[in-house]
Amino acid sequence: MRTPARSLLVAAAAALLVPAAIALAQPDSSGMVLEDRSLADTAVDRAECVGDAHPESGLQGDVPAADRDSGRSTRGYHCNLTRIGGYAGRGAGITSTHFDHCVYLGSFFPGNLLGPAQGVQVIDVADPANPVLTATLTEPAMLAGTWESLKVNTERKLLVGTGVPLLTGAGLISVYDISDCAHPRLLNPGPGTDLHLPVQITAHEGGFSPDGRTYWASGVVPGIVSAVDLTDPAAPRVIWQGMPGQSMHGMGLRADGNRLYLANNLGGLTILDTSAVQRRDPDPQVPVIAQLTWTDGWATQQNVPVTYDGAPYLFSADEAGSGGVKLIDISDERRPRVVNSIKLEINLQRHRDSAMASGMGGSLFAYDAHYCSADRPVNPTALACGWISSGIRVFDVRDPFQVREIAYYNPPARTGENSELWNSPHALASIIGIPLLSAPSVMQAVEAGVFDPEQAHSSRTGDVAFGDLSTDWCFSAPVWRGNQLWAACADNGLLTLELAPEVYTPPADQRSTVGA
Repeated sequence: MRTPARSLLVAAAAALLVPAAIALAQPDSSGMVLEDRSLADTAVDRAECVGDAHPESGLQGDVPAADRDSGRSTRGYHCNLTRIGGYAGRGAGITSTHFDHCVYLGSFFPGNLLGPAQGVQVIDVADPANPVLTATLTEPAMLAGTWESLKVNTERKLLVGTGVPLLTGAGLISVYDISDCAHPRLLNPGPGTDLHLPVQITAHEGGFSPDGRTYWASGVVPGIVSAVDLTDPAAPRVIWQGMPGQSMHGMGLRADGNRLYLANNLGGLTILDTSAVQRRDPDPQVPVIAQLTWTDGWATQQNVPVTYDGAPYLFSADEAGSGGVKLIDISDERRPRVVNSIKLEINLQRHRDSAMASGMGGSLFAYDAHYCSADRPVNPTALACGWISSGIRVFDVRDPFQVREIAYYNPPARTGENSELWNSPHALASIIGIPLLSAPSVMQAVEAGVFDPEQAHSSRTGDVAFGDLSTDWCFSAPVWRGNQLWAACADNGLLTLELAPEVYTPPADQRSTVGA
């Protein structure tokens, strides 16, 4: 029944979301805004489960309030993707990375300092059923929290992370030789590691040029981007620095290193000409080639460069605002175009009310893409994404214009275990119960007249503080390993998963790619 009290609760919760939406939904005036509701309002086809499955009980990607309240979400959901093993530890930070048979779990400050495994955790996954901790990296950058900066370059067998204690960090960067992946060896005890020898960078996110000679660092606020020369890994030094936007995020690089596809945190893409840095010109200039902005999603996280039959595209994930994953045609790099969208049903504008009903009490994020990996950079056949609160989602992308979901694994929620997950940003952020990062999409649904306050109400409507971990936050890009995916989620840590052979056949040249 509709009651005044119920409507007031929903209205109050929605009002708390609106102030952020007013600023963050605005496009970058220097770019071009592209909105195509026919793309933005369509969800991919659901996966058809084979064999033993525990499918979702509601909308695609949703964890309904009833499942959260009853404890059903603590058993998780899976379809065509099953668990082999894992390593939970005290949580997996925000993003993790991998090399050879090892996974490096990111650190999140300050909870990671409580231990027992402080800093970045090195996990040997030679036996996927029984991953084991082999080392911890405790240099200052690793203890300060690596946020989204922890990256590997396979060409040079290097691992890099920067110190990010709170949203943006500065000065700390550590470089490791991972020839023996289970026992990384620090290469720069001086600049970047010695607290008296900071490297002049801002830090939040980072990525390698394909040849491993340059590590690109970005600080969200302000949007400073730095090119760090790693020709000599013992002496990282900044060779270019600029501010191509107010707030910049993740990135992808073209195979030759001459183009950087930078994510605009306010929602969009900036293409930079990095050829002068790649050539090591004495005074390199990095001009902006093009900018594209949008309001369907924001906090754009990452760009994965791929090609289909020789034509270049990007898979671009929005971390907030239910933008999902966009397919961007960059064949004319001065006029990039959004040509397709990958969304789950819970991301659609007409379901913003349902997302609010289930997402309340779950903390800052609701249901959003974060990091994706293609199973190869040329003519990829599948894309796997960490999808916050919706788990690991796998899509058939052989035809990028006819994408369909083929599998998912939403891990068991660790409800009530907040105090045990010191390295989980989900647990630490759960003092807040409201999904504030959904603000722009809620406001847009209200303006479009498709937000029903009654539908947005649930048993969780009043849960505005002290989130209950009734889902997990899966931030990291899954790693393709044949029919396996190695994935890291904030609460459950490392998960080794296996895809049903009926839905996925690994290509002979499979090579997991995240773009940087």
